[in-house]
Amino acid sequence: MKKVFQLQGKVQHYAWGGTSFLPRLLSMDNPGNKPFAEYWMGAHVNAPALLVDGGPLDKYIQESPEDRLGSYTSGKFGRLPYLLKILDVKDMLSIQVHPTKKNAELEFAAENKKGVALDAPNRNYKDDNHKPELMLALSEFYLLHGFKPAEDLEAVLLAVPELAFLVPVFQKQGYQGLYKTAMEMPQQEVNAVLQPLLDRILPLYKEQRLSKSEEHFWAARAALTYDEPGKIDRGIFSIYFFNLLNMHPGEAIFQDAGLPHAYLEGQNVEIMANSDNVLRGGLTPKHVDVPELLKHVKFEATHPRVIMEDSTPGHIAVYRTPAPDFELSKVSLLKGETVTVRAHSVEIYIVLEGKIGVVEHEGTPPFSRKTGDAFLAFHQARFDLVAQDDSVLYRASVPPGAL
Repeated sequence: MKKVFQLQGKVQHYAWGGTSFLPRLLSMDNPGNKPFAEYWMGAHVNAPALLVDGGPLDKYIQESPEDRLGSYTSGKFGRLPYLLKILDVKDMLSIQVHPTKKNAELEFAAENKKGVALDAPNRNYKDDNHKPELMLALSEFYLLHGFKPAEDLEAVLLAVPELAFLVPVFQKQGYQGLYKTAMEMPQQEVNAVLQPLLDRILPLYKEQRLSKSEEHFWAARAALTYDEPGKIDRGIFSIYFFNLLNMHPGEAIFQDAGLPHAYLEGQNVEIMANSDNVLRGGLTPKHVDVPELLKHVKFEATHPRVIMEDSTPGHIAVYRTPAPDFELSKVSLLKGETVTVRAHSVEIYIVLEGKIGVVEHEGTPPFSRKTGDAFLAFHQARFDLVAQDDSVLYRASVPPGAL
């Protein structure tokens, strides 16, 4: 039976996306300069990838889940458990958090019971799954990642005169009291607090006198991007509360349920549980539900842990996380080199550099995949990857330790 397929993902044209990186990677024209934000390679019902000669991936798996996923993955998850993406973040994304698996199931059922349409703009839960995620920087990448450790957070609040009034709140009520104060503050008070700050930092931003390593840089950019007349976006508070990270190409970081975060700028590979559940708290034109966000935030210090590739014998290096749903690997081959693979469950590959020949041991005629192309191997597929140029691929799979 044919087990290896060429794969065509789905582009998501969210407003924050860039206009050139993904079109160039995917060899697609973009004459209208549409934003190309995300490229999805998975079986999420909202945007399933297409198997060449096989149709939508979600439906193909549903036809014979045990054969295509393997008995372990089919029994534990009942679906392809991960979603692989390439992102191009031109404008900063929303302050957001993702629910646990249990909470996603409960809240998804509750919204269904209320009759909220799946595509309704005020819908919080698009599915019943959690969304732990790993991002790997392809460029210099900036993001917000969890609450600063207490000493660092207090130092930032003291250093910004307009936010110093929050120091006693933090000292007495901790992370939860601080965040609730900022997120539940009446809009008039938000404006009164943040307007003097913006009056001070916006001229510096426009004169290019702020660095991307400073919270002020991103606060000014957020104001210019998302503020409306008479309404300063309260997501600006989070820029000062959260860790501001600068990731370098090849570095990765894991974000589990409850950890508040926001992407600010750059390109990355992202892998997550197969979900689109996002609870937003600002810096977005999309639906913001502060009470729902606060229900799921972990109010604790985050000490960022950058994940480097864990080299294994051969040509495949792994980025390890505690998530049972997914694993991201990097395959590096010099021209002429070959690696033989036997797929466990479903594996999705995308070529980021070079050109690869894919030779299945039985079933599929050989084919080539160039930069930007993807392919998929189902459970127990055996095939060779033959580098026709120096090549780098990223592979999404189910962790082998779970099988």
